[in-house]
Amino acid sequence: MTHPNEPLIGVPGGRARLDTPALLIERPALLRNIQRMAEFAAARSVGLRPHSKTHKSVEIARLQVAAGAKGICCVTIGEAEVMVAGGIPGVLITSPAVTESKIRRLIALARQAGPGGLMIVLDHPENLAALDQAAAALDHPLDVLVDYGAGYNRTGAASHVELLGLALLAADAPHLRLRGLQAYAGNLQHIPERAHRAAAAADLRATIGHLIETARGQGTPFEIVTGAGTGTHDLDPEGHVFTELQAGSYVFMDVDYHHALADGLNGPPFETALLAQTAVVSVNAADWVTTDGGIKCFATDGPLPEVASGVDPASRYQLFGDEHGKLFPVGPRPALGARIELVTPHCDPTVNLHDWYHVMEGDTLVALWPIDGRGRR
Repeated sequence: MTHPNEPLIGVPGGRARLDTPALLIERPALLRNIQRMAEFAAARSVGLRPHSKTHKSVEIARLQVAAGAKGICCVTIGEAEVMVAGGIPGVLITSPAVTESKIRRLIALARQAGPGGLMIVLDHPENLAALDQAAAALDHPLDVLVDYGAGYNRTGAASHVELLGLALLAADAPHLRLRGLQAYAGNLQHIPERAHRAAAAADLRATIGHLIETARGQGTPFEIVTGAGTGTHDLDPEGHVFTELQAGSYVFMDVDYHHALADGLNGPPFETALLAQTAVVSVNAADWVTTDGGIKCFATDGPLPEVASGVDPASRYQLFGDEHGKLFPVGPRPALGARIELVTPHCDPTVNLHDWYHVMEGDTLVALWPIDGRGRR
């Protein structure tokens, strides 16, 4: 099936003619964001393994690796399958695989990726034993990291004793290779006050430092210590505790991160590179206009989208049903068919609502990139 916007590729002014709603990438901003984070990490001698759950795109992962990333993080087996098939090296699955079907897929993927091509975290002795048994079918060890709850506890060992015990078990498992430690604190990434975010991140780094030293003392040194995110990327290289950063949203930025990092003290500066273009489909109401972007266009787990262009930025948007948005314009009312572009509220789940990226250079559509990992579990 031909994409309805495919005929506009390369057509000057095609931006104003897109079939909507359309998820847009500002390509120059995307490339600058990728380069800035790569340069930031290199200058601080810390590795970068960006999280692909943000973009779910092999094309973007390739750009990140080409800029110096040592690999890519994925949350799900499905995302990792997409990245390995796309030739992306150093894939880390950041959530445990515990069911029989997921472990079966994991082993097949590890075989496909080859030695050093795939790693996964684990946080429980039963899962460790199941992975070790399944990995006997491989001709190389399965690389694993022990996962620490890091105060967030979505996954991860809940205590130092449990974490260090897992490290000992992993080191002794005949078909596993202990590579390191994951300590991702998602609860720190959006703390709006920088001083509070910095203090919380420093506390976590001190805890991780203690774990690293204790693990080394018991004979299970961690080659890799991975974690951090866009919100703490500029804090977590301090003390040389982390060997790599898992930041993901920096490639796009969104309303949530712009609010969290609004103090102007975070560097390097990342730009908005992801927008959703909608069209005005009704102007009959006295106080608002209706657009064609609603709950099926934008994530609903954070702030509302904010206007980027097409009407005064002070105009206010509200969700107005599955397929519609309500826009309260400030200044001149937009006409029927007018294009309104909005900054996405939470980029990761917003991306997962769309099939394609519209890659823009100014007013010209230059490419359509599939969102390869959309819905892949």
